[in-house]
Amino acid sequence: MAVNVNTVYRTVLLIINKEQRGYLTPDEFNKTATQVQLEIFNEYFDDLNQQLRVPGNDSEYSDRIKNLEEKIAIFQGIGNCPASISGRTFDLPTLTSPYEFYKLGTVIYNDEKEIQYIQPNELLELNLSPITKPSIYWPVYTYNNFKISVYPKTITNGISCTYIRKPLNPIWNFTVTPPGYQYVYTSTGSQDFELHPTEQVNLITRILLYSGIVIKDPQIVQAAAQQVQMENINSKS
Repeated sequence: MAVNVNTVYRTVLLIINKEQRGYLTPDEFNKTATQVQLEIFNEYFDDLNQQLRVPGNDSEYSDRIKNLEEKIAIFQGIGNCPASISGRTFDLPTLTSPYEFYKLGTVIYNDEKEIQYIQPNELLELNLSPITKPSIYWPVYTYNNFKISVYPKTITNGISCTYIRKPLNPIWNFTVTPPGYQYVYTSTGSQDFELHPTEQVNLITRILLYSGIVIKDPQIVQAAAQQVQMENINSKS
């Protein structure tokens, strides 16, 4: 599930050419595409927070909360949190390069108990009473500088967490061949957009916006995308 980086770049170039607005180099495209993807990705969380405040609907395909959660789910994961060298905190799960951590989700004890998040100042208040004091039956945690501190301190292992990672930067890689020395797309070393396929038109429109072209009619973008798709089909038939 992804948006093909070559399709997006070729569509952008096609529209720029029709508008006679110059040329967008692969390096310029890659930098702009990275920025646009991160913007769309970051907006998911604000949009979800907003949608949770309004009444939803039970329709199968137009439930906004469900659709946003589906888009975010692409980047969700779960992993073990190893104890740090000091033994006082737990580290975040180690992600395989080139993946990068973005946001902490739910912290879990022994794969069955959700640990409650608290502010550091709340811990002082909780410890004042034996009723509210953290225990293995009601553990709590604080989170600071990518470190998880779990209370009571008798818990030294068995910690895991859900998390959201960052999307990989899109890359349109190429080779240059004579005699024209034009950029020729190669899938080797390229990276597609990791966003949901429904974001294709949004990606194209925003990249064009950064490129100095404002397209008010989305049908222009859709028509250009269809033309590129037709060219892809024709080139493979």
